[in-house]
Amino acid sequence: MDALFLSRCQFALTSMFHYIYPPMSIGLGLILIITEGLYIKTGKAHYKTMTKFLIKIFSLTFALGVATGLVQLFGFGTNWASYSRFVGDVFGSALGAEGIFAFFLEAGFLGIVLFGWEKVSAKMHYFATICVAAGAHFSALWIVIANSWMQTPAGYRIEGSGASARAVVTNFWEMIFNPSSLDRVSHVIIGCWLSGIFLTISISAYYLLKKEHLSIARSLMKISLGLAAFVLTLQLISGDSSARVVAKYQPAKLAAMEGVYKTEERTPAAILGWVDEKNEKVVGLQIPGLLSLMTYRNMTTPVTGLDQIPQQDRPKVAIVFQTYHIMIYMWATMALLTLLAIYYYRKKRLEKKRWLLIALTFSVLCPHIANQVGWMTAELGRQPWLVQGLLRTADGVSKSLNLYQVVLSLTLFFLIYCFLFALFIFLLNQKIKDGPLGEDETPVYRSDASIGKNR
Repeated sequence: MDALFLSRCQFALTSMFHYIYPPMSIGLGLILIITEGLYIKTGKAHYKTMTKFLIKIFSLTFALGVATGLVQLFGFGTNWASYSRFVGDVFGSALGAEGIFAFFLEAGFLGIVLFGWEKVSAKMHYFATICVAAGAHFSALWIVIANSWMQTPAGYRIEGSGASARAVVTNFWEMIFNPSSLDRVSHVIIGCWLSGIFLTISISAYYLLKKEHLSIARSLMKISLGLAAFVLTLQLISGDSSARVVAKYQPAKLAAMEGVYKTEERTPAAILGWVDEKNEKVVGLQIPGLLSLMTYRNMTTPVTGLDQIPQQDRPKVAIVFQTYHIMIYMWATMALLTLLAIYYYRKKRLEKKRWLLIALTFSVLCPHIANQVGWMTAELGRQPWLVQGLLRTADGVSKSLNLYQVVLSLTLFFLIYCFLFALFIFLLNQKIKDGPLGEDETPVYRSDASIGKNR
């Protein structure tokens, strides 16, 4: 155990804790646009109550996301100074754009969303809601673009050599639209949508179980299930496209994801199993030719195996294999629960299926697990490179770090983040137990006479 290993653990800890909150903000932002849009279209206070309730949860996730995200920026300077020096020119433009186009957009309109119901017109409030949701999406956009450059760098040149080497942007648009950015942005955004969608599914199922706020719960469940079916289909398409990009630009990562040690025709895909690293094989259920078919649309084309990758450039296969497959299992679980819920909802029997409502209540964990292990797959699968083919992880750590400094900071971060997570769960639980209040209230927008006339 050394400063490098612990610095990696610390960044993983701060990143994984942080990534609990932004996906929910982004997903809830999408749902807020829909629910408030329904309120403006129909004039029904039912949808206004729903929107105001979800805004309370959105604000909680937004606050925790900002608080935990700032720590990562400091981590670049304290633990990864050599890396920061190398990518500073690239990340400076991307993260600067995030601050301008995302954070200021969110922060600027969030006050109107929270406190402007009786102070601005309906259209102005809805515009503010759209801007806040867009800001949350823009934040993810620029962060993922920066990370995608680490996976498939483009639009740069290297200046200097040795410890003074750094990447300099030569073409901003090539850097932005690097080979993996569009696929990875779409995959991440869709995963965030699922976090918000299954949060509202979970809340609705909880209310149906408790026989509380039934009109809100039924409407929110209907909206959420329809979104879930559509977004899960998008994620399947996005995942397929992303995997093909990985096969082209990061063959070692794909080989680790599927446990492919030997390059051969009719490359199998593992459905269930584990990696025997000692004997370099996967033990379990495999379908011959399936990986070749999914990757190249041809069952005979061989997928590059780890036998084509130098030993020193290989990622840790076992953990990448398992995290990747857990992500797939979570998608399958969400898809199955969604189909069952839609079936029983259409049959008007969902509220009688207590076992399914309990499963839906806990289904909120599925997209979070999928998001976490998905990022683990992406980052561990790139190892031992910090920037693919340009900078090794061992060369990116701060040279002045010592073991005791990192032990202390890692311990403190762990304790603080556990406290913040416990606080988040407590506050979220309180908001859900309080429920959507004022279901009978009438709209009080002062400058939109069209709202309420259909009541």
